Amino acid sequence: MAGHGRNPPPADWPGGARIAVQFVINYEEGGENCVLHGDPASEAFLSEIVGAAAWPGQRHWNMESIYEYGARAGFWRLHRLFTERGLPVTVYGVASALARSPDQVAAMQEAGWEIASHGLKWVEHKDMTEAEERAQIAAAKRLHAAVTGEAPRGWYTGRCSENTVRLIAEDGGFDYVSDSYADDLPYWIEAGGREQLVIPYTLDANDMRFATAQGFNAGDQFEAYLRDSFDTLYEEGVRGAPRMMSVGLHCRLIGRPGRIAALRRFLDHIDGFEDVWVARRIDIAGHWARRHPPVRPALRPSTMGRDAFVARFGGIFEHSPWIAERAWDEGIGPANDSAQGLHAALRRVFRMGGTDERLGVLCAHPDLAGKLAAARRLTPESTAEQAGAGLDALCDDERALFTELNSRYVEAFGFPFIIAVRDHDKASILAAFRSRLSQDRDREFAEACHQVERIARHRLEDLLS
Repeated sequence: MAGHGRNPPPADWPGGARIAVQFVINYEEGGENCVLHGDPASEAFLSEIVGAAAWPGQRHWNMESIYEYGARAGFWRLHRLFTERGLPVTVYGVASALARSPDQVAAMQEAGWEIASHGLKWVEHKDMTEAEERAQIAAAKRLHAAVTGEAPRGWYTGRCSENTVRLIAEDGGFDYVSDSYADDLPYWIEAGGREQLVIPYTLDANDMRFATAQGFNAGDQFEAYLRDSFDTLYEEGVRGAPRMMSVGLHCRLIGRPGRIAALRRFLDHIDGFEDVWVARRIDIAGHWARRHPPVRPALRPSTMGRDAFVARFGGIFEHSPWIAERAWDEGIGPANDSAQGLHAALRRVFRMGGTDERLGVLCAHPDLAGKLAAARRLTPESTAEQAGAGLDALCDDERALFTELNSRYVEAFGFPFIIAVRDHDKASILAAFRSRLSQDRDREFAEACHQVERIARHRLEDLLS
């Protein structure tokens, strides 16, 4: 959920481009569900027949002819549109569909288009066993290489399972996987025992919405949506945060004459802007891998076992390992691998603790410049914190003053005076000491808890910066 956060990395697109635009042509025609292909039923997904149902054991002639249109007419209309303008394209090619379309594959290769893998067949993967899906991936690679002359370097299943991305990462042969809609920039994930680059795809700037109940009814709606998406992302790029825009296309959908005019107008629109990088996905993957290779921090709480986690973070809230224990039990994920993220998890546990539990945390803190400090019996964290504010080098009069204030404070409130000393110097600490002595106990208890949280944040920043 954290993603790139509030300060995403600079994309640094080639030539200082304000935006990277990427067009995908999904080539699925000939790879869809069909009894002629040995499938148990006809296709029911992404066609002019909105709400179509699969026909078990039967051919669906109308559905077959709609897919056939994509190969016979729609593809060539798209091919002319992009080649006439010299624009690069990535094809998501279903391997069995490519095998049935030698003329189209030759045209893709002559145009220099990237042909990424879209699986072996255009079918659902969600109910496949892990072994079955792994076998499908391997078969798709073999057939793809036999048809195109080289193995695919990018992958997008689309109708994927919960295992798909991990299996692609485990394969180790793909520069990127696109089964994600999670961002406007590429990002790295750890999956399958390796760092895998994800180039997110789109379901919104996608002509598939011509074939859904809630979608585009006319070409001008699609054009307006693409134009607004581009304009927004381009403006963000002008402001210094370039992004990526994906456009998803299907031969049998956008390839219809009443729709492709909208795509042509959108291409005219972006042609009027400078600093636009129209690229293949493999080009974006190569750029990102060079400019932003994966970097993992040495200390990652989300990967630690319970004992190791508690050993490392049990003292963040002074002598109170129960906070780290409960936080781990509630679940520590990648969003908690930063100082802010882990602080949020620990702080939440502290705040949800009972009054006596939180009082115990307060009482675990030492007096400022007190007996424990003099006897050098503070924790390393407390020793460094007090020394940073000069409390380890007090004169006799200053030490006597701190001793008096500590005694008055504990007598008034029942817990030691706590302050995040890194936020202060000696003078401001003394001023806060005197000021807070005049507060009522409830208000001071809340202030002490706040200071405990501040101290914890500083300690985590030392470990996870």
